[in-house]
Amino acid sequence: MYVQGEGIFVGSGERADGRSDGGPDGIAAGSEGPSGGAVSAKGAGPGTPAGGTAPAPGRPPAPVVASLMLGMALVALDSTIVSTAVPQIVGDIGGFSVFSWLFSGYLLSVTVTLPVYGKLSDTFGRKPVLLFGIGLFLVGSLLCALAWNMAALIAFRIVQGLGGGALQGTVQTLAGDLYPLKDRPKIQARMSTVWATSAVAGPALGGLLASYAHWRWIFLINLPLAALALWMISRHLAEPVRSPGRRGPVDWAGALGIFACGGLLLFALVQGGVAWPWLSAPSLGLLGASAVLAAVVVRTERRAEEPILPGWVWRRRTIAAVNLAMGALGLLIVAPMVFMPTYAQTVLGLGPISAGLVMSVMTLSWPITAAFSQHIYRRIGFRNTAAVGIALAAVILYSFTLLPYPALPWQPALIMLLLGGALGIFQLPLVVGVQSTVGWAERGTATASVLFSRQVGQSVGAALLGAVANATIAARLVDAPMPGLPDNLDDVSKALGQPGLLPQAAADYLREAVAAAVDHIFLGATGAAVASLLVLLLVAPRRFPVLPEQGEE
Repeated sequence: MYVQGEGIFVGSGERADGRSDGGPDGIAAGSEGPSGGAVSAKGAGPGTPAGGTAPAPGRPPAPVVASLMLGMALVALDSTIVSTAVPQIVGDIGGFSVFSWLFSGYLLSVTVTLPVYGKLSDTFGRKPVLLFGIGLFLVGSLLCALAWNMAALIAFRIVQGLGGGALQGTVQTLAGDLYPLKDRPKIQARMSTVWATSAVAGPALGGLLASYAHWRWIFLINLPLAALALWMISRHLAEPVRSPGRRGPVDWAGALGIFACGGLLLFALVQGGVAWPWLSAPSLGLLGASAVLAAVVVRTERRAEEPILPGWVWRRRTIAAVNLAMGALGLLIVAPMVFMPTYAQTVLGLGPISAGLVMSVMTLSWPITAAFSQHIYRRIGFRNTAAVGIALAAVILYSFTLLPYPALPWQPALIMLLLGGALGIFQLPLVVGVQSTVGWAERGTATASVLFSRQVGQSVGAALLGAVANATIAARLVDAPMPGLPDNLDDVSKALGQPGLLPQAAADYLREAVAAAVDHIFLGATGAAVASLLVLLLVAPRRFPVLPEQGEE
């Protein structure tokens, strides 16, 4: 049957092995869930509150919503505020050769802990995991402010990321817990607005603090915000009492294995082609070790009573398809976020602030269309809405390669604005859709798997598209028709940063080489968008198997 007004099938079921029972891609009321307990029509399952039925979500109090947005703001700001303070940080404590690990180390720790925190929140509840994450983030921020050299700062950024992983995943899960299906787009759009605001305000705030106060205030400013979030969540967030007898043992072996495997893989992707060649012994050794650990993790998780990354995450068509589609999103988003500012400065000749604005207009349209997407998926469903969004994104990404050389600044800015709108239509229906297909006891794991897939896709995208850019520019240098050009890739950015050192013809040739590299990057991003579209059309069920909420039968 349908949830009234939603246009989404519920009541007939997709089983844990991906086959259907009684209807197209639904979950049958009373069928056995992947954890071994009965999933009722109310979405109850193992780990639901005592009494067996998960309460229907309603309107959460305003302080709870504010505390969740504040928690998300901590993570979102920390992703952008540090970038503009790097010159001051390096000037004070040194470490120019390794400063990129201020970002890579944070990304690594956030990514590999997402599935761990997701399972822990399903086991022990959202509130304790969220409080732990905020507390750890607070401690990491304080340690960063006290760092005495670059090695210490990188280590403390990793501590921050360990807390940030709990924040990012658990806040998104709580958004699904606290809001009914019809209201989830509103809270998700608010979360998108937090990220959009942080993308614009973070670099500016970081620059102001570094220039007029001290770079350590970039981390000290987190302390009162984190303390306020801790107090608000402790005071206002209440979770239903759960039956302690239904908790299985924590799969610490699986958690450690996922952390080690993910850390090695992401480390190999971040350093490959930068610190050493892709086919060198370090790259091959790291990739081989991560493959061995992946096999060990699969074996460990199959034997665990309550695995951190359970097999049903990939056996259910809906969740598996969304994970793959979100991985492709992580890959394609690297093109505008990482390479558009470089294109705007190098090819268009814009300053750092103007170049940042060209990219950041994408974050203005994203939350607007995300909020609007609910009116689309209520009519045509989650999958079809996301398919429309990613199809538009593919066309928009490809249109970048058709821009003239040199383009006018408003042309790539318009493309970024349209791209943000398309991705807003694509992403939110998938997140809301996945959260609506699982009960409370599985929502943390399902949400974390989606976020984890996007983060891994972003790491793969940075490595893959970076290799494409390097190969394109290297080929242009080899075929250069004039002397005096840089001999290697490391000197290209220096030469373009000081154009007076090169003849005008050589500088123009280098700019054209960078423009060609970015064109190839956007072609790669277009391919990722097409792959995501194919996954949605060929793997995802036409109608997501949404669980009816209490009172919606």
